[in-house]
Amino acid sequence: MSDALHRDLLALAQEAARRAGALLRDGRPADLAVAKTKSSPIDVVTEMDIAAEKLITDLISGRRPDDGFLGEEGASVQGTSGIRWVIDPLDGTVNYLYGLPTWAVSIAAERDGETVVGVVAAPMRGETYHAVRGGGAWATGAWEGERALACRPAPPLDQALVSTGFNYVTEVRAHQAGIAARLIPLLRDIRRGGSAAVDLCDVACGRLDGYYERGLHAWDHAAGDLIAREAGALTGGRPGERPSRELTVAGAPGVFEPLQRLLEDFGAWHD
Repeated sequence: MSDALHRDLLALAQEAARRAGALLRDGRPADLAVAKTKSSPIDVVTEMDIAAEKLITDLISGRRPDDGFLGEEGASVQGTSGIRWVIDPLDGTVNYLYGLPTWAVSIAAERDGETVVGVVAAPMRGETYHAVRGGGAWATGAWEGERALACRPAPPLDQALVSTGFNYVTEVRAHQAGIAARLIPLLRDIRRGGSAAVDLCDVACGRLDGYYERGLHAWDHAAGDLIAREAGALTGGRPGERPSRELTVAGAPGVFEPLQRLLEDFGAWHD
C-alpha cells in the first residue's frame, strides 16, 4: 500500500473522528444522566451513537464510495476496494451517559483484513491518538504539534498497573470480577476505565502497563490495538492467537507475556 494512500486514509479517519467527536460532545444534554424517565437517557445516547456513526459513514463513503464498513450501530457494507472501515462511534457509552470524560470515537481502516490505520479521538480529554502500520504511534493534544507515543518499560509484574473491563450481563461480570480478584494480589493494582479504545491508547501512552478484556468486538479494539502495537506494546488474545471476543490483551513487552499466561490459567477467556 502506497504512502499516499496511507496518508489519505489517515486524514479521512482523523476528519471523521474529529467531526463525530464534536457532534457527541456538543450534542450531549447537560442533564442527560438525571432525566426523569428511565428510558430517556438511554434513548438519547442511542440516538447520538447512531447519528455519530451515520456522520462517519456518510463522510467516508462520500469520498471513497467503494470501501466497506463494519460498525457497532449496524453499518455493514462489503465494498469492492479492499479497504474496510471498522467503526465504534461511541466507545464508553456508560461514561458518556454519566458525563465522565473517558469515551472515544474509534475508527480503523483495514486492507485485506489487516489494520493499516487507526484513529481514536477522546474529545473530553482533548486528545487524539493515531497510527499507520509501520509508522509509529502519535498523539495530538494540549501540547504543541504531534507527540510520539511509546509504552512504558516493563516493570516486574507485581508492579504493573493493569486495566480491564466488565460485561453488562450480571453472571458474566461476576466471573470477570473473580478473575480480577485473583489478579489483584499479583499486580500493583487494577483500573477499570470504561473504554477499551482509550485503555489501549493509555497502554500506548505509558499510562498503563497492561490491559485485558473478554467480550470485545472488532470495532472496540481495531484502532486501539494498532496504536498500542505501533507504540511498542504487544497485543493478542489467548496464547498464539489474535485479539478476539474470547480475550484481548495488550501490554509492554515483559508484562504482556506473564499477564497473558495468568489470564489463560485463570480461565479469563470463558464465562
